[in-house]
Amino acid sequence: MKHKHKTAFIASDQHFPLHDPKAINCALQAIEVIKPDIFINIGDVGEWESVSAWQWKGKKCPPLEYQTPIIEKDIEAINEGMDLFDKALRKVKCKEKHMLEGNHDNWTNKFVERYPYMEQYGFKNALSLNKRGYVYHNHNKPLKIGKVNFIHGAYATTYHAKKHLEAYGSNIVYGHTHDIQRHSLTKLDSGTIGAWSVGCLKDMTPEKNKWLMGRLHNWNHAFAIVNFYPNNNFQIEVIEIQKGECFVWGNHIIG
Repeated sequence: MKHKHKTAFIASDQHFPLHDPKAINCALQAIEVIKPDIFINIGDVGEWESVSAWQWKGKKCPPLEYQTPIIEKDIEAINEGMDLFDKALRKVKCKEKHMLEGNHDNWTNKFVERYPYMEQYGFKNALSLNKRGYVYHNHNKPLKIGKVNFIHGAYATTYHAKKHLEAYGSNIVYGHTHDIQRHSLTKLDSGTIGAWSVGCLKDMTPEKNKWLMGRLHNWNHAFAIVNFYPNNNFQIEVIEIQKGECFVWGNHIIG
């Protein structure tokens, strides 16, 4: 007898509106190929420069009437990015959707902490996550499905996959670092466990990342597919996007 398995599509670090259009298009087309049962956005869906604490560093913070039009423009752009994914997910009838809050996304909540009468600018409200049908998960609160945990990411060390695995002590998939990395180890009692960093969908050019000040980086465009067996075991595929192209299950996708 053939048992039904479930498939999850994992997207990380789109940083709308600083996304990479070709990488996003690859992800959207891949959703149509994979037809996932579960969609997990593991955070930093937006860049949120408008509410960044760094934006006014060394400057006098302007009054709210100056800030709010910039924030609202950001919200509009990020919602448009969310719409792209939701449209693709509706097309394949994927109804289980999770949104894990990233550190950039959490900047919106920090803004609301400073201005508590501006709750509409908090992350969950700004993107209408309830209305969109997403299950919302607070910043770095793990989501566990089967034998795998999903978080945005807590560490950005050189060997961050090793650090995540040692710190959490369980199978874990995360983003945050924008690169692809894997580490595994075997525990005497629980067997082999692993950590997977699944890249990003952000524009990686120096022009869109001026804060790097010309420094080189090791970022990768990618997304991940997780297949869950009926016994909750799993298989993870990290699909790297090279210059706007990738292969998914024999399908050549051009973004």
